[in-house]
Amino acid sequence: MVTATLDETIEDIAYLQHGGASLQLRFRRPPGAGAFPLVVDLHGGAWTMGDLTGCQDRDDCLVKAGYATAALDFRHAGDSYPTSLLDINYAIRWLKSQAGRLRIDPERVGITGQSSGGHLAMLSAMRPLDPRYVSLALDAEAAPMTANVRCVAMTWPVINPLSRYHHALRLRGGAEPPTWTASIPERHDLYWRNEENMAEGNPLLALERGEAVETPPALWIQGRPDEIHDYRDPDSDLDLNEPERFAARYREAGGEITVHYVDQANRAAASYDPLVAFFGTHL
Repeated sequence: MVTATLDETIEDIAYLQHGGASLQLRFRRPPGAGAFPLVVDLHGGAWTMGDLTGCQDRDDCLVKAGYATAALDFRHAGDSYPTSLLDINYAIRWLKSQAGRLRIDPERVGITGQSSGGHLAMLSAMRPLDPRYVSLALDAEAAPMTANVRCVAMTWPVINPLSRYHHALRLRGGAEPPTWTASIPERHDLYWRNEENMAEGNPLLALERGEAVETPPALWIQGRPDEIHDYRDPDSDLDLNEPERFAARYREAGGEITVHYVDQANRAAASYDPLVAFFGTHL
């Protein structure tokens, strides 16, 4: 269904079919002829919950700033890693192949995501040509495309699933465990299945392993205080919390990244202007 107003166009599209189930994306475009830069947006939910509606407020700001957006649904939860990455990779390639109809510029595509969506955004950006992730083929008549993106912006990502799993378990074993630890380890178990997968599908550890990855310009927006995403991994040799540890490794690998801190109590609203400015620089 396409809804066109004086302000924007909104189109809900079934972009991929798995058996009898369709995966949807919500495409939004500002008024005008285009071609518009595109931001692909990934919801959070600890890889087990949430859907594309979780991107709405962020995409409101991006569309008003002149970007087209595509908020994705993707497989998660019991479908397990790496299914999300296959769907995201396919969606990026499919959107680029539809550039003429959608009035977007396939050379100006960025990606963003929140929490677990931030992890998926970075992993997708780092491994656009991973044979597993590209295994879903576009239709034969579609123009060949890759899932490479120009830039990636993350809001409080779970950049290291393995360390966050151990972090939650440590806190849950304490005298007064925080309420957020009540279900986090089980959500990790459902999606990741085992610690080996948490280590393999891990942007930070991929860098520390010296994996050959793409390092497009990146932004990490982080609320403070936030013990869920901003903590020190005691297994790390670096005396840094995870945002700065990742940034250090990203720079060592040749990437450009900014870590931008905001007040935790107002982190969502405080993230919008930095996101718009970042995409304005890189798209």
